[in-house]
Amino acid sequence: MTGNAFSKGTAVIGATGAVGRAALWVCETYADRFPVVALAAQSNAEAMEQLAVKFRPKLVALTEPEAGHRLSEKLFGTGVSVASGSNALLDVVRHPEVEHVVFASSGTKAIPALQETLRLRKEVSLANKESIVVAGPWVMPLIAHPLQLRPVDSEHNAVWQALMGEMEQEREKTALSARIDRVYLTASGGPFRSFSSEELRRVTPEMALKHPVWTMGSKITIDSATLMNKGIELLEAMSLFDLDAAQVSALIHPGSKAHALVRFRDGCSKMLLSAPDMRIPAAVAMSWPVRLPLTEETALPHFDLEDSFDLRFEPPDTKRFPCLALAQETARRGGAFPALLVGADEIAVEAFLAHRIAFPDIADVVERVLDSWSDGTPSSLEDALSVLQEGRRRAAAATGLPIDQGGAYP
Repeated sequence: MTGNAFSKGTAVIGATGAVGRAALWVCETYADRFPVVALAAQSNAEAMEQLAVKFRPKLVALTEPEAGHRLSEKLFGTGVSVASGSNALLDVVRHPEVEHVVFASSGTKAIPALQETLRLRKEVSLANKESIVVAGPWVMPLIAHPLQLRPVDSEHNAVWQALMGEMEQEREKTALSARIDRVYLTASGGPFRSFSSEELRRVTPEMALKHPVWTMGSKITIDSATLMNKGIELLEAMSLFDLDAAQVSALIHPGSKAHALVRFRDGCSKMLLSAPDMRIPAAVAMSWPVRLPLTEETALPHFDLEDSFDLRFEPPDTKRFPCLALAQETARRGGAFPALLVGADEIAVEAFLAHRIAFPDIADVVERVLDSWSDGTPSSLEDALSVLQEGRRRAAAATGLPIDQGGAYP
């Protein structure tokens, strides 16, 4: 596309995943606005080689050293630099030509790079729940201004857009959260929304990996089916928008057209509608305050308000889907419990995918881990990461999953 009003040297961390691909679609479609300077992933050397050939970044990075070595051999003589190992992500965000970093990876390995990006006052488009749920107290204070960190997940991006204009009150200096009555994040309900408790017990990993709306990785797809993903998103929203547990709720919206609603204390509400396609919130986050002409210049799906569509909402059934209730209770308890929940859920999902436990047992494992905690509140990022690992360890013990198989999403 042509006629750019801005150009941002862009880095994408998690470039080989689903959200990373959405961000790179934006970069490719608006190449003059988002020149790709750096790309990073964990270990997929083959996919990264293809991306390096396609986008010709200055730097590519793999955090797994052996994979990084293989990638160096593949890209020898191309002019593309390769970084690998524990400091590779820091090399990416510190690159002098990088102005905007998309964090599209899962897990906690990117937290130091996220902190460094914010310290350097570079823009961030964030689609990494763990960095906020686990490390929010050590990430959020680093944000220099309201537009520095832009949420990419569709629900948080919708809330963020709904709050535009609300953040810049000249006359009324009360905190934004004090003007909000409640934020509602929507969920499609997953593939088992109408299943009975007996039917849920017979759900297999193969069934659960077929999400009716979104195409995602296996971990988040299972979390969406259990509604744990929505619960973790509620925890994330609390940190992103400085809300307490009573101000965040979930709604089932099978149509997946409305991504979030914000109800203010004066009785007015804002709701954001868009097609369920991750490329849309990625483009909004990356380009803000410019709105790219996506519906005019691309084949992105959109819906016409003159056509009929489903705007039905219903409350979630936390008896059949107790993972959401566990996350809501975690939100009320705070302290170590968000990190503990994230760690326990990672291993419980792995155990389900490995056919070691049944679908409803995911919630049972997480609840057992939460109930077993009697230690204190983390006082540092290192403490929080230790709690996360302890959640993994206890869930592995509860499921019989070897601990070295755990943490596939760190």
